[in-house]
Amino acid sequence: MSIWIFFKIIGSLALLIYGMKVMSEALQKMAGSQLRHILGAMTTNRFTGLLTGMFVTTSVQSSTATTVMTVSFVNAGLLTLAQAISVIMGANIGTTFTAWIMTLGFNFNMANIVFPVFFIALLLIYRKKQRYVGDFLFGVAFMFFAISTLGATGKEMDLSHNQTVIDFFSSFDKDSYLTVFSFLIIGTILTFCMQSSAALMAITMVLCSSGVLPIYMGIALVLGENIGTTITSNIAAMGANTQARRAALAHLSFNVFGVIWVLC
Repeated sequence: MSIWIFFKIIGSLALLIYGMKVMSEALQKMAGSQLRHILGAMTTNRFTGLLTGMFVTTSVQSSTATTVMTVSFVNAGLLTLAQAISVIMGANIGTTFTAWIMTLGFNFNMANIVFPVFFIALLLIYRKKQRYVGDFLFGVAFMFFAISTLGATGKEMDLSHNQTVIDFFSSFDKDSYLTVFSFLIIGTILTFCMQSSAALMAITMVLCSSGVLPIYMGIALVLGENIGTTITSNIAAMGANTQARRAALAHLSFNVFGVIWVLC
């Protein structure tokens, strides 16, 4: 039974990432070259730049996609460093909406909504003018179906009565800063390896909702995810110009400062 639960978890995570990818690609196809124009036009000051970062990240459901895209625009000279930093700050706020969307799947049975959306998306895909809207709805449906499956699998695992898992997390002193730092580092490494903070966030929520992962350990994992997600944009900026590297470094600095602030 345990092997099937394992496959359901990794399959759900794969479906979650795929759904987000389909959503992102559909939105980019719908926007086309206008996405680049929007970023340039809506970053005339820091406040509108922040709102733009929030909007784009909420739409494409990936702060990594927004920051890598922003760094590439700086490298191409389409955005200034100040504009890029404001967009990146907005991206860090926008990415939190993904976690709130996930809570819906853990609190409600989304399957009843998902299947009609699949049907509507299929109809739209066969209409040339609305095919990208259909792709977008498919992505949304895949994402919610994955979240719903993860929530159901978490309950099926019944981790709150699994003594081995309970003993593992109980072996850590939840009041120790060393434990917090350990889970923060684990969250950073896992996010970099998985290249998806959303996937690790889903795992963290499954563990916390089952009651086996103490809340402060879960928060430490989330803080680590915030640092791990910045590594991709810094790697992408390695071959770019100085301003683009500074934009990527600003992303890292902003998240590290936020993590230190929360730890204090």
